[in-house]
Amino acid sequence: MKIYIKYMVSNRCKLAVKTALKELGLHFIVVDLGEVEIMETISSEQRRQLTIALLSSGLELMDDKRAVLIEQIKNAIIEMVHHSDENIKINFSDYLGAKLNHDYTYLANLFSEVQGTTIEQFIISHKIERIKELIIYDELNITEIAWKMNYSSVAHLSNQFKKVTGLSPSHFKLLKNKRRSPLEEIGNGAI
Repeated sequence: MKIYIKYMVSNRCKLAVKTALKELGLHFIVVDLGEVEIMETISSEQRRQLTIALLSSGLELMDDKRAVLIEQIKNAIIEMVHHSDENIKINFSDYLGAKLNHDYTYLANLFSEVQGTTIEQFIISHKIERIKELIIYDELNITEIAWKMNYSSVAHLSNQFKKVTGLSPSHFKLLKNKRRSPLEEIGNGAI
């Protein structure tokens, strides 16, 4: 049985879900970002207890098919931008359409309608946050970061970074208190 969980964006979230499932005596096959496959069919009482356990970790169960699809879009983007060590070289519309087995236009319209922002803006917000992370780590120069994040040029990355943050990447690097946002807040109007 598959269950879908909102705000599940990191390995720490996966650990919290695994712990909650074990405490309820439920056996999971797969715990992935935003979704869990368990061996059993859960009773309404187990569902209630799981809901309470997840809420204490800032997570919540989802039932609405549209909400589930929105979370799958978000999680696919987060996985691609933040959790992949490979360079981003694929077109996001092709990636999302194939991964979620839906027409991209449908996904984009649904996302905009429900979230009040476009998938493209959501992706840009996450890419900028990832760039901040890479700048803070100081392992790659800005040219390497631009290449890794699939920007056509350093100028393109710099322009987009400045448009979103108000700072150039080099100015951001000089800040003493570099401000980053939690993944679950990115693209939801909070940057």
